[in-house]
Amino acid sequence: MVFLLQKTLIYAAPLLIVALAGMFSERSGVINLALEGEMVFGAFCGAIIARAFVNNGILVDHVQLLFAIVLVASAICGAVFSLLLSLSAVKLKANQTIGGTAINMLAAAVVNAFALSLFNSEKIQMPASFGGYVIKNPDICSVARVFGDKAYISTYIIVGLFIILSIWIYKTKTGMRLRSCGEHPQAAASVGINVFKMRYLGTTISGALAGLGGYAYIATVANGTSEGTVGGMGFLALAIMIFGNWKPLGIAIGAVLFGLLKCIGPISSSFDFLKNLGMPMYFYNIIPYFVVLVVLAITAKRSGCPKAEGIPYDKGMR
Repeated sequence: MVFLLQKTLIYAAPLLIVALAGMFSERSGVINLALEGEMVFGAFCGAIIARAFVNNGILVDHVQLLFAIVLVASAICGAVFSLLLSLSAVKLKANQTIGGTAINMLAAAVVNAFALSLFNSEKIQMPASFGGYVIKNPDICSVARVFGDKAYISTYIIVGLFIILSIWIYKTKTGMRLRSCGEHPQAAASVGINVFKMRYLGTTISGALAGLGGYAYIATVANGTSEGTVGGMGFLALAIMIFGNWKPLGIAIGAVLFGLLKCIGPISSSFDFLKNLGMPMYFYNIIPYFVVLVVLAITAKRSGCPKAEGIPYDKGMR
Protein backbone atom coordinates (compact mmCIF):
# COMPACT_ATOMS: atom_id res chain seq x y z
CA MET A 1 0.00 0.00 0.00
CA VAL A 2 2.81 2.42 0.88
CA PHE A 3 4.55 1.62 -2.41
CA LEU A 4 1.34 2.33 -4.32
CA LEU A 5 0.88 5.64 -2.50
CA GLN A 6 4.44 6.69 -3.27
CA LYS A 7 4.02 5.94 -6.97
CA THR A 8 0.66 7.70 -7.01
CA LEU A 9 2.23 10.87 -5.60
CA ILE A 10 4.86 10.89 -8.35
CA TYR A 11 2.15 11.00 -11.02
CA ALA A 12 -0.25 13.15 -9.00
CA ALA A 13 2.19 16.00 -8.29
CA PRO A 14 2.44 17.37 -11.89
CA LEU A 15 -1.32 16.93 -12.35
CA LEU A 16 -1.98 18.76 -9.08
CA ILE A 17 0.00 21.89 -9.92
CA VAL A 18 -1.09 22.05 -13.58
CA ALA A 19 -4.77 21.66 -12.66
CA LEU A 20 -4.29 24.52 -10.19
CA ALA A 21 -2.72 26.48 -13.05
CA GLY A 22 -5.87 26.03 -15.09
CA MET A 23 -7.98 27.14 -12.13
CA PHE A 24 -6.05 30.40 -11.76
CA SER A 25 -6.51 31.31 -15.41
CA GLU A 26 -10.18 30.39 -15.58
CA ARG A 27 -10.99 32.03 -12.24
CA SER A 28 -9.77 35.26 -13.82
CA GLY A 29 -12.05 34.66 -16.82
CA VAL A 30 -9.62 33.23 -19.40
CA ILE A 31 -9.96 29.66 -20.67
CA ASN A 32 -6.51 28.11 -20.74
CA LEU A 33 -6.49 25.22 -23.18
CA ALA A 34 -2.78 25.94 -23.68
CA LEU A 35 -1.72 24.11 -20.51
CA GLU A 36 -0.28 21.27 -22.57
CA GLY A 37 1.82 23.66 -24.66
CA GLU A 38 2.99 25.61 -21.62
CA MET A 39 4.07 22.34 -19.98
CA VAL A 40 5.99 21.32 -23.10
CA PHE A 41 7.74 24.69 -23.36
CA GLY A 42 8.57 24.87 -19.65
CA ALA A 43 9.92 21.31 -19.67
CA PHE A 44 12.07 22.01 -22.74
CA CYS A 45 13.55 25.20 -21.28
CA GLY A 46 14.21 23.44 -17.98
CA ALA A 47 16.01 20.62 -19.76
CA ILE A 48 18.19 23.08 -21.70
CA ILE A 49 19.07 25.01 -18.53
CA ALA A 50 19.82 21.83 -16.57
CA ARG A 51 22.15 20.59 -19.31
CA ALA A 52 23.91 23.96 -19.42
CA PHE A 53 24.48 23.92 -15.65
CA VAL A 54 25.76 20.34 -15.61
CA ASN A 55 27.97 20.69 -18.70
CA ASN A 56 29.62 23.77 -17.17
CA GLY A 57 30.02 22.16 -13.76
CA ILE A 58 27.75 24.66 -12.00
CA LEU A 59 26.23 23.43 -8.72
CA VAL A 60 26.79 19.81 -9.73
CA ASP A 61 27.65 19.00 -6.12
CA HIS A 62 24.33 20.46 -4.95
CA VAL A 63 21.88 18.57 -7.13
CA GLN A 64 18.81 19.29 -5.02
CA LEU A 65 19.48 23.05 -5.11
CA LEU A 66 20.15 22.86 -8.84
CA PHE A 67 16.91 20.97 -9.38
CA ALA A 68 14.98 23.65 -7.45
CA ILE A 69 16.63 26.40 -9.53
CA VAL A 70 15.70 24.62 -12.76
CA LEU A 71 12.09 24.31 -11.55
CA VAL A 72 12.00 28.08 -10.98
CA ALA A 73 13.52 28.70 -14.42
CA SER A 74 10.92 26.43 -16.02
CA ALA A 75 8.17 28.37 -14.24
CA ILE A 76 9.55 31.67 -15.55
CA CYS A 77 9.72 30.31 -19.10
CA GLY A 78 6.16 29.00 -18.83
CA ALA A 79 4.98 32.41 -17.60
CA VAL A 80 6.68 34.19 -20.52
CA PHE A 81 5.21 31.73 -23.02
CA SER A 82 1.73 32.25 -21.52
CA LEU A 83 1.89 35.91 -22.55
CA LEU A 84 0.90 34.71 -26.03
CA LEU A 85 -2.41 33.56 -24.56
CA SER A 86 -2.78 36.78 -22.58
CA LEU A 87 -2.16 38.87 -25.67
CA SER A 88 -4.68 37.00 -27.80
CA ALA A 89 -7.37 36.59 -25.12
CA VAL A 90 -7.12 39.85 -23.16
CA LYS A 91 -5.60 42.38 -25.53
CA LEU A 92 -6.92 41.17 -28.90
CA LYS A 93 -10.14 39.59 -27.49
CA ALA A 94 -9.66 36.56 -29.75
CA ASN A 95 -11.50 33.27 -29.37
CA GLN A 96 -9.80 31.67 -26.38
CA THR A 97 -10.42 28.08 -27.42
CA ILE A 98 -8.81 28.59 -30.82
CA GLY A 99 -5.98 30.61 -29.27
CA GLY A 100 -5.17 27.90 -26.73
CA THR A 101 -5.21 25.19 -29.39
CA ALA A 102 -2.90 27.22 -31.61
CA ILE A 103 -0.45 27.75 -28.73
CA ASN A 104 -0.37 23.99 -28.06
CA MET A 105 0.55 23.38 -31.68
CA LEU A 106 3.10 26.19 -31.65
CA ALA A 107 4.81 24.87 -28.51
CA ALA A 108 5.35 21.42 -30.00
CA ALA A 109 6.66 22.92 -33.26
CA VAL A 110 9.04 25.32 -31.50
CA VAL A 111 10.40 22.66 -29.16
CA ASN A 112 10.98 20.13 -31.95
CA ALA A 113 12.60 22.75 -34.20
CA PHE A 114 15.02 23.96 -31.53
CA ALA A 115 15.78 20.42 -30.34
CA LEU A 116 16.67 19.35 -33.88
CA SER A 117 18.80 22.42 -34.50
CA LEU A 118 20.64 22.27 -31.17
CA PHE A 119 20.89 18.53 -30.51
CA ASN A 120 20.04 16.93 -33.85
CA SER A 121 17.24 15.02 -32.13
CA GLU A 122 13.63 15.67 -31.16
CA LYS A 123 14.35 14.22 -27.71
CA ILE A 124 16.60 15.78 -25.09
CA GLN A 125 17.91 13.39 -22.48
CA MET A 126 18.94 14.84 -19.13
CA PRO A 127 22.62 14.27 -18.18
CA ALA A 128 23.23 11.07 -16.24
CA SER A 129 25.02 13.08 -13.55
CA PHE A 130 21.78 14.96 -12.93
CA GLY A 131 20.01 11.81 -11.77
CA GLY A 132 19.96 12.69 -8.07
CA TYR A 133 16.49 14.18 -8.11
CA VAL A 134 15.56 12.65 -4.79
CA ILE A 135 15.83 13.52 -1.13
CA LYS A 136 17.15 10.31 0.41
CA ASN A 137 15.98 9.32 3.89
CA PRO A 138 14.21 12.64 4.49
CA ASP A 139 14.14 13.77 8.10
CA ILE A 140 12.06 16.89 7.46
CA CYS A 141 9.11 15.68 9.52
CA SER A 142 7.05 12.57 10.11
CA VAL A 143 4.84 13.48 7.16
CA ALA A 144 7.86 12.95 4.92
CA ARG A 145 7.61 9.21 5.54
CA VAL A 146 4.46 9.18 3.41
CA PHE A 147 6.60 10.20 0.44
CA GLY A 148 9.00 7.32 1.04
CA ASP A 149 12.69 7.08 1.81
CA LYS A 150 13.40 8.47 -1.64
CA ALA A 151 11.20 11.44 -2.42
CA TYR A 152 11.48 13.87 -5.30
CA ILE A 153 12.12 17.41 -4.10
CA SER A 154 9.59 18.58 -6.69
CA THR A 155 6.85 16.78 -4.75
CA TYR A 156 7.54 18.86 -1.66
CA ILE A 157 7.76 22.08 -3.69
CA ILE A 158 4.52 21.38 -5.56
CA VAL A 159 2.54 20.44 -2.45
CA GLY A 160 3.83 23.53 -0.65
CA LEU A 161 2.99 25.80 -3.58
CA PHE A 162 -0.44 24.26 -3.91
CA ILE A 163 -1.30 24.97 -0.26
CA ILE A 164 0.09 28.52 -0.33
CA LEU A 165 -1.62 29.52 -3.59
CA SER A 166 -4.92 27.89 -2.58
CA ILE A 167 -4.96 30.04 0.55
CA TRP A 168 -3.79 33.11 -1.38
CA ILE A 169 -6.57 33.07 -3.96
CA TYR A 170 -9.31 32.79 -1.31
CA LYS A 171 -7.91 34.79 1.61
CA THR A 172 -6.12 37.79 0.07
CA LYS A 173 -7.52 40.95 -1.47
CA THR A 174 -5.75 40.35 -4.80
CA GLY A 175 -6.98 36.77 -4.94
CA MET A 176 -10.59 37.83 -4.35
CA ARG A 177 -10.26 40.53 -7.01
CA LEU A 178 -8.93 37.98 -9.46
CA ARG A 179 -11.89 35.66 -8.81
CA SER A 180 -14.37 38.51 -9.16
CA CYS A 181 -13.08 39.17 -12.68
CA GLY A 182 -14.05 35.66 -13.67
CA GLU A 183 -17.55 35.96 -12.22
CA HIS A 184 -18.70 39.48 -13.09
CA PRO A 185 -15.98 41.69 -14.61
CA GLN A 186 -18.30 44.67 -15.11
CA ALA A 187 -19.19 44.71 -11.41
CA ALA A 188 -15.51 44.34 -10.53
CA ALA A 189 -14.59 47.26 -12.78
CA SER A 190 -17.32 49.43 -11.23
CA VAL A 191 -15.51 49.31 -7.87
CA GLY A 192 -12.13 50.18 -9.37
CA ILE A 193 -10.65 46.75 -10.16
CA ASN A 194 -8.51 46.63 -13.29
CA VAL A 195 -9.99 43.60 -15.07
CA PHE A 196 -7.30 43.50 -17.74
CA LYS A 197 -4.55 43.50 -15.09
CA MET A 198 -6.22 40.72 -13.12
CA ARG A 199 -6.64 38.55 -16.21
CA TYR A 200 -3.01 39.08 -17.17
CA LEU A 201 -2.07 38.08 -13.63
CA GLY A 202 -4.24 34.96 -13.73
CA THR A 203 -2.87 33.70 -17.04
CA THR A 204 0.73 34.51 -16.07
CA ILE A 205 0.47 32.57 -12.80
CA SER A 206 -1.19 29.78 -14.76
CA GLY A 207 1.67 29.67 -17.26
CA ALA A 208 4.28 29.66 -14.50
CA LEU A 209 2.64 26.74 -12.70
CA ALA A 210 2.20 24.83 -15.96
CA GLY A 211 5.87 25.35 -16.87
CA LEU A 212 6.93 24.12 -13.43
CA GLY A 213 4.61 21.13 -13.75
CA GLY A 214 6.03 20.35 -17.18
CA TYR A 215 9.59 20.07 -15.90
CA ALA A 216 8.45 18.13 -12.83
CA TYR A 217 6.78 15.70 -15.23
CA ILE A 218 9.85 15.01 -17.38
CA ALA A 219 12.14 14.80 -14.34
CA THR A 220 10.00 12.32 -12.42
CA VAL A 221 7.62 10.49 -14.75
CA ALA A 222 9.33 10.68 -18.15
CA ASN A 223 12.79 9.59 -16.89
CA GLY A 224 14.42 12.92 -17.73
CA THR A 225 13.41 12.98 -21.40
CA SER A 226 12.09 16.20 -22.92
CA GLU A 227 10.29 16.17 -26.26
CA GLY A 228 7.40 17.90 -27.98
CA THR A 229 4.77 16.25 -25.80
CA VAL A 230 3.96 15.56 -22.16
CA GLY A 231 1.72 12.59 -22.81
CA GLY A 232 -1.55 14.51 -22.65
CA MET A 233 -0.97 15.49 -19.01
CA GLY A 234 -2.06 19.06 -19.71
CA PHE A 235 -5.45 17.95 -21.01
CA LEU A 236 -5.83 15.48 -18.15
CA ALA A 237 -5.09 18.34 -15.72
CA LEU A 238 -7.88 20.36 -17.36
CA ALA A 239 -10.25 17.46 -16.76
CA ILE A 240 -9.13 17.29 -13.12
CA MET A 241 -9.84 21.00 -12.75
CA ILE A 242 -13.38 20.47 -14.05
CA PHE A 243 -13.77 17.36 -11.90
CA GLY A 244 -12.68 19.45 -8.91
CA ASN A 245 -15.29 22.08 -9.76
CA TRP A 246 -12.63 24.81 -10.02
CA LYS A 247 -11.83 24.44 -6.31
CA PRO A 248 -8.47 23.46 -4.73
CA LEU A 249 -9.83 20.67 -2.52
CA GLY A 250 -11.65 19.03 -5.43
CA ILE A 251 -8.55 19.40 -7.58
CA ALA A 252 -6.40 17.72 -4.92
CA ILE A 253 -8.81 14.78 -4.73
CA GLY A 254 -8.94 14.51 -8.52
CA ALA A 255 -5.14 14.67 -8.85
CA VAL A 256 -4.66 11.81 -6.39
CA LEU A 257 -7.40 9.75 -8.09
CA PHE A 258 -6.03 10.19 -11.60
CA GLY A 259 -2.45 9.90 -10.36
CA LEU A 260 -3.41 6.46 -9.07
CA LEU A 261 -4.99 5.53 -12.39
CA LYS A 262 -1.95 6.77 -14.33
CA CYS A 263 0.51 4.71 -12.28
CA ILE A 264 -1.39 1.42 -12.58
CA GLY A 265 0.19 0.60 -15.95
CA PRO A 266 3.86 1.08 -14.99
CA ILE A 267 3.49 -0.80 -11.68
CA SER A 268 1.11 -3.54 -12.83
CA SER A 269 3.95 -6.07 -12.96
CA SER A 270 4.65 -5.46 -9.25
CA PHE A 271 1.27 -6.78 -8.13
CA ASP A 272 0.42 -10.45 -8.54
CA PHE A 273 -3.29 -9.76 -9.00
CA LEU A 274 -2.71 -7.42 -11.94
CA LYS A 275 0.06 -9.59 -13.36
CA ASN A 276 -2.19 -12.65 -13.36
CA LEU A 277 -4.82 -10.81 -15.39
CA GLY A 278 -2.41 -10.82 -18.30
CA MET A 279 -3.61 -7.47 -19.64
CA PRO A 280 -1.14 -5.42 -21.74
CA MET A 281 0.15 -2.14 -20.32
CA TYR A 282 -1.68 -0.28 -23.07
CA PHE A 283 -4.95 -1.35 -21.53
CA TYR A 284 -4.03 0.24 -18.20
CA ASN A 285 -2.79 3.38 -19.97
CA ILE A 286 -6.23 4.12 -21.43
CA ILE A 287 -8.04 3.75 -18.09
CA PRO A 288 -7.45 7.36 -16.89
CA TYR A 289 -8.79 8.85 -20.12
CA PHE A 290 -11.82 6.56 -20.15
CA VAL A 291 -12.56 7.49 -16.53
CA VAL A 292 -12.24 11.18 -17.48
CA LEU A 293 -15.04 10.83 -20.02
CA VAL A 294 -17.28 9.05 -17.53
CA VAL A 295 -16.59 11.50 -14.70
CA LEU A 296 -17.10 14.60 -16.84
CA ALA A 297 -20.38 13.20 -18.16
CA ILE A 298 -21.59 12.59 -14.59
CA THR A 299 -20.46 15.93 -13.15
CA ALA A 300 -21.49 18.12 -16.09
CA LYS A 301 -24.77 19.20 -14.47
CA ARG A 302 -23.14 20.47 -11.27
CA SER A 303 -20.43 22.48 -13.02
CA GLY A 304 -19.37 25.53 -11.04
CA CYS A 305 -17.32 27.21 -13.74
CA PRO A 306 -16.83 30.99 -13.48
CA LYS A 307 -19.73 32.79 -15.14
CA ALA A 308 -17.56 35.09 -17.28
CA GLU A 309 -15.15 32.35 -18.32
CA GLY A 310 -14.15 32.67 -21.97
CA ILE A 311 -16.00 35.98 -22.46
CA PRO A 312 -13.70 38.84 -23.53
CA TYR A 313 -14.08 41.87 -21.26
CA ASP A 314 -15.57 44.96 -22.87
CA LYS A 315 -15.88 48.16 -20.83
CA GLY A 316 -19.02 49.10 -22.73
CA MET A 317 -20.92 45.90 -21.81
CA ARG A 318 -23.39 45.82 -18.92
